[in-house]
This record gives sequence, C-alpha cells and structure tokens, in this order.
Amino acid sequence: MNKEELEKKVLDALRQVYDPEIPVNIYDLGLIYEMRITDEGDIYIKLGVTTPFCPLTTSLESAVEDEIKNRVPEAREVKVELDLETAWSPKMITKEGREQLKAIYGYDIVEEMLKKEAEASEK
Repeated sequence: MNKEELEKKVLDALRQVYDPEIPVNIYDLGLIYEMRITDEGDIYIKLGVTTPFCPLTTSLESAVEDEIKNRVPEAREVKVELDLETAWSPKMITKEGREQLKAIYGYDIVEEMLKKEAEASEK
C-alpha cells in the first residue's frame, strides 16, 4: 500500500472518532494538529481537544489509536500525542464540519463567531 492510500485510510479512521460533546468527528472539528505517515507505515498523530479541562481527553487519545489500529491494519506503529497546550478554535473546523454543524444548529457557528469578533474590535 502506498503512502497516499495509507493516508486516506487514516483520515477515514479519524472521521469515525467523535468529540464526546460535539456531534462532529475530530478531523472535521480541526482537532488533528499534525499527522505524519512514514514510508514504513508508522503513523504519528498530534491530537488537540476543544478544552483542556475535558475529563475525557485521555479516552479520546485511546479512541484515536484504537480506531487507526482497527481500520488500518497495514500500520506498523501508531503513536497518538495529546496536545493540551495549543488552543483550539472554532476557526479550525473544516468546511465539512461547518456544514454538519449548520445542519444540526441551523447556522454557521464560525461565521457568527467571526461577526462577533469584528463587532467587538470595532468598539
């Protein structure tokens, strides 16, 4: 399996893992801060969280590792590192994630957030 196919399988696996409080997968929420795949099949994921105070952060880390191992048997080694230092922002949500949230809540939360930031900066 080539690296491109392996990356597609990893992305598919990441899209199966959901933040416990938001009904969008972690990839489309923008919680994957870094992904590296070597030619040998080693996979490294740097995973963020929406808030470092979430009590389920370690279970999210395990869920990512397990999902990749289950869906990508070609992976030689899977390492998931939890990044609690980098602040997540709704601006990190992908276009697909924004569409999912819009379908659920009836509006684009990122667009609304940007409007509020612009209004606040004008004051």
